[in-house]
Amino acid sequence: MKTDTKQTKLHVKKNDTVVVIAGNDKGKTGRVLKAYPQNCRVIVEGVNIRKRHVRPSQSHPQGAIIEREFPIHASNVKKS
Repeated sequence: MKTDTKQTKLHVKKNDTVVVIAGNDKGKTGRVLKAYPQNCRVIVEGVNIRKRHVRPSQSHPQGAIIEREFPIHASNVKKS
């Protein structure tokens, strides 16, 4: 992941409704949950779902495999 100190202005912000225009989730719509301007990435609700193995904790006493959204590049989304 690119981590420049220079921040770029994104065309979307938190709580915007966007459509994915490229990638495996092309055509899906969702709400922007979080934006990372320094990496030009956004997390969209219900898009780019990945499985994550988590270690045992109080919320998951035996450990678990959870599904969560991962960031996608901001150029792959447009406002709807």
